[in-house]
Amino acid sequence: MDTKKLYEQWTENAKEDPQLVRELESIKDNDYEIYDRFYRELEFGTAGLRGILGAGTNRMNIYVIRYATQGLANYLKKNYEKSAVAIAGDSRINSDVFVKEAAKVLAANGIKAYVARELQPTPVVSFCVRELKCKAGIMVTASHNPAKYNGYKCYGSDGCQMTDESADAVYSEIQSIDMFKDVKTIDFEQGLKDGSIEYIDDSVYDSYIENVKKQAVNPGICKGSGLKVVYTPLNGAGNKLVRRILSEIGIDDVTVVKEQEMPDGNFTTCPYPNPEIQQPMQLGIDLCKKINADLLLATDPDSDRVGIAVRLADGSYRLMTGNETGIMLTNYILSCRKELNNLPEKPFVVKTIVTTELIQKICDKYGCELRNVLTGFKYIGEQILRLEEEGQEERYIFGFEESYGYLAGTYVRDKDAVVASMLICEMAAYYRKQGRSLDDVITSLYREFGYYKNKTTSFEFGGAEGLQKMNGIMQSLRERSNEFTEILGRKIEVINDYKLSVKFDKETGREEEIKLPKSNVIAYMLNDGCSITVRPSGTEPKIKLYITGVGKDEAEASDIAEQLVEEGRKLMGVD
Repeated sequence: MDTKKLYEQWTENAKEDPQLVRELESIKDNDYEIYDRFYRELEFGTAGLRGILGAGTNRMNIYVIRYATQGLANYLKKNYEKSAVAIAGDSRINSDVFVKEAAKVLAANGIKAYVARELQPTPVVSFCVRELKCKAGIMVTASHNPAKYNGYKCYGSDGCQMTDESADAVYSEIQSIDMFKDVKTIDFEQGLKDGSIEYIDDSVYDSYIENVKKQAVNPGICKGSGLKVVYTPLNGAGNKLVRRILSEIGIDDVTVVKEQEMPDGNFTTCPYPNPEIQQPMQLGIDLCKKINADLLLATDPDSDRVGIAVRLADGSYRLMTGNETGIMLTNYILSCRKELNNLPEKPFVVKTIVTTELIQKICDKYGCELRNVLTGFKYIGEQILRLEEEGQEERYIFGFEESYGYLAGTYVRDKDAVVASMLICEMAAYYRKQGRSLDDVITSLYREFGYYKNKTTSFEFGGAEGLQKMNGIMQSLRERSNEFTEILGRKIEVINDYKLSVKFDKETGREEEIKLPKSNVIAYMLNDGCSITVRPSGTEPKIKLYITGVGKDEAEASDIAEQLVEEGRKLMGVD
C-alpha cells in the first residue's frame, strides 16, 4: 500500500488519541512528512521496536504498540498452552500508556499480564520473567535515546532478550494481521477486576534486591568507609532501586542531583540522556566539586547502564569510559575472589567483540576463560543460559560491553546498573582502604597490561534516506576490502566480516569461519593491536566506529586513537 493510502487509512481509523489526530491533520498537505511517517513499518527485531513518538507506521504510538503485542500474543498462543507476560516501562513520554496498552491486548487474548505499578529498571523485567514464570517480558523504553523516542523491548521465557529465531517468528505474526481490524483489546480496569491483569507485588522487587546483594565480592566493606557519592538517575527509572541498594550495603553519604532526580521524559537538563557523554554528567560533576565527593554515579533512563566520574588528586574529576570501568571491575572481581579462594574452577568472563582487548590479559593472569560475543547484551545472556543448561552457571564471573553495560550474577539476563552501581561503590571503598583512588587503579592497570585507548564515534543518518546511505557504506566497505592493506602505516593483519562469517588473514590469504551469528559488522585488525570496527547501530539511525589505539603511554595511545578515527572516516567516505 502506498503512503498516501496508508495515511488515509489512519485518518479514518486512528481516532482514540487526540494528539495523533491533530498530528495527522497537520501534515495533510505535506507529502514529505506523510512519506516519512508511512514509508515503512518499524521492524520488530531482537531489540523489539524503537522509534520517534508520533502518528504513523514508522512511529511509536498506541496502535503500533497494540499491533506488535497482538503479534506477540499470537506467537505465544501458538507455542504455549498457557502464558503470562511481565510488563514495565521507564520514565519516557507515554511509557505508562504503552505499558497499559500492551497489557490490554494480552489480557484480551487470554494471556495473563503482570504489570509494574510504577516505572522500573529494564533488568527488573528480566528478573520478573523468571521469578513469575512468564513466557515473555515487555519493557517499554528507548534506553538512552533523545526524548522524542520510545521503544518496546521483548524478552523470552529465559529472561534474555528474544533470539533472532523468536523475534522473526513474532515479526511474522505481526505481518500477518491488520493493525486496526485484527487487534483485540479490553478495558484496563476490567482486566484488573477479572484478574487477567495483575500488578506485580512488591515482594518481587525485594527478591530482586536480595539477589543483587548476593553478588557482593567483599560484603560489608562499604560500611564506615567514608565514601562520598553523588548519584543521578538522569530523570529515569534508577532512582529508587539504586539508592536502596547503596543504602543497604552501607553507603550512607549519597547526594542526589536534584534537577535530575524525578522522572521526566522530556529530559530537560540532558537532551541526550546517555552517561557515555559528558553533557548529561555535567550537573553531577558540578555537584561533586561543590561537596568534594569521591565518586559520581549516573544511570541512564531505564537504568541498565551506568557511567562514573572519579575525583583526582587535584580536585578535578575524570570521566571513566565504559571500557575502563569494565576493566577495573573485571580485575577487582577476579583478584579479590582469587584472594578469598572462592573463584570457581574454569571461571569465565564474557565481553562483546567491540569491547577492549585488554580484558584478555587480565583473564590470562587469573586463569579465566574469555568469551567474545556479538554486540548486544542478549548474547552475554545466552552464554549464561548455556551454562545454566549444563549445570555450570557458577562459572560465570562477569560480563560487560563497552557501552557502559555490566552484569555480575545470573539472576537476570541483561545488563544491570543496579548491581553495577553496588559493585562500583564496593570497589571504590575497597581501594580507598588501601589509600588508592579509582584513578590510581586504572593507571596501574594500564601500566601493567599496556595502554589501550578505546574511542567510539557515531555518524548519524536520519530520515527515509538514512538507512539506504548506511547500507551503501557497509556494501562499499565489503566490495573494497581487498584494496585495503594498511592503515596509518600499520599492516592490516586480519579483516573480520561478521555478516559473511569470515575471518580473512591478509598475509596468508586464508579464510576461517567465524562461529558467531551473522551481524553487519566489519573489523580491521592491525599488526600492533590497534583496530577499527564499523557497525551500524541496531537501535538508532547511525553507524558506529569503534577504535582501539595502543601506545607506549596514555598520551601516545590517545593520539593514535584520534588518528584512527580520521582514518575510519575516510574508509567509510563520511565527511
